[in-house]
Amino acid sequence: MPQPQVILVADLGYGDAGKGSLVDFLTRQLSAHTIVRYNGGAQAAHNVIDPQGAHHTFAQFGSGTLIPGVRTHLSRFMLVDPLNLMREERHLRTLGVTDAIERLTIDREALVTTPYHQALNRLREIARDRERHGSCGLGIGETMADALALGERVPRMGDLLDPTGLKQKLGAFRDWKLAQLQALRAELPDTDQAKRELAVIEDARFLDFLVESYRRLARQITIVEARYLADVLAAGVVIFEGAQGVLLDEWYGFHPYTTWSTTTFQNADTLLSEQGYDGQVVRLGVLRTYATRHGPGPFVTEDTTLNTILPEAHNVPNAWQLAMRVGYFDAVAIRYALAVTGPIDLLALTHIDRVRSLSEWKIATHYTYRGHSTDLANYFATRGETLTGIRVSERPDLDHQERLTQHLQYCIPNYHVQPATASIEVDASSCLDQIEAEVGVPIGIVSAGPTALDKRLTSAWAQHIGPKMADLALPARLRQSVSGLRTSR
Repeated sequence: MPQPQVILVADLGYGDAGKGSLVDFLTRQLSAHTIVRYNGGAQAAHNVIDPQGAHHTFAQFGSGTLIPGVRTHLSRFMLVDPLNLMREERHLRTLGVTDAIERLTIDREALVTTPYHQALNRLREIARDRERHGSCGLGIGETMADALALGERVPRMGDLLDPTGLKQKLGAFRDWKLAQLQALRAELPDTDQAKRELAVIEDARFLDFLVESYRRLARQITIVEARYLADVLAAGVVIFEGAQGVLLDEWYGFHPYTTWSTTTFQNADTLLSEQGYDGQVVRLGVLRTYATRHGPGPFVTEDTTLNTILPEAHNVPNAWQLAMRVGYFDAVAIRYALAVTGPIDLLALTHIDRVRSLSEWKIATHYTYRGHSTDLANYFATRGETLTGIRVSERPDLDHQERLTQHLQYCIPNYHVQPATASIEVDASSCLDQIEAEVGVPIGIVSAGPTALDKRLTSAWAQHIGPKMADLALPARLRQSVSGLRTSR
């Protein structure tokens, strides 16, 4: 019997680097049978375009779902929004994927994100006005905060299996949100947007609609115990798909402009440990050739001139995060993300085709500080007047992270510049060499477009991952691409 194989996928930046597209590619290449989601919730937006041109933005289903037979397992670390899940399933049906629900399993301990969470989340952002945190407006932070405050009184997926208890629990939970709302009322403007969110919580009739919707979904999905994951891991290749990015991590991101989710490999490692998994694990970090960020917060390499040069095909502006922000590759921030996550086997680098749209490509190798501080050494590694790295706090400390955020506002990037060649194209190969040299991790996958056909394994994949996969029965197409491929640049 071949040994099972686990691939862990995490975004090392601020999210939106192309995790979904890479999960789709790896699922096809490795014949993975299940995608395990190990953090986040419905705020994920993982865009996948299959080789036939079908496009879906994955939020809660695994990004391999367009491939027939591939299953999704939502772990206990997922925040499940049942109404959004049903909307997503309906869109998959329009693409011909009629069995996505049948291929889905959900851990009974997964938290449920309700419309009450979402409404109060949005009302808090409305009340913050110009001091918004950059929330997606989908209730993720609200769900986590309530779980910490209420413990077992918050709704979980297992509650959907008990119709009588479900209504009682949701009713009591709505009362809790009404009480929180009263303290917020005085800060809310009299706008249509605020009124719409208030109505969700205040309309008592909505509770009956919500209970019936959840009951209907419970009759269609499979809710499982934690031990189910052991069977998944024993069946072959499994891909653990992360959400958001390490620079947004709840404890090590730049507070308060972060997500209420652990975006490193920590949750995936916990799940594997709980099941006694001792097979091979490959850790893959995902990056763009340039940087992007949604919402407010520090972004040292941001360059607004890139917004028109590098427009987004799918990450369109929304009412809560506004437009995507664009900047150059930040090796200082990525080295910090790598220090936070721990050892990574390989990088996957996406959007290398976009480099050719630039007259020059830049990579920030260090920062210069323009503020006034006497304690920089607590937050940065320094060499003379330059800041060569961001220090990782020895323990989770949000006060430390908030002070770091304030310091980053005064940091100026110092760039290595790769100019265009005589053919008016930036040399992508030199860019990849520079990234590897600056961050110290080899690039194992390169992506030059949105579909699986636009991605290639490099020689680093064969060199670093090949030995780990020796016992795995690889598809012939993958064996050929690994054995015959030089570094694909």
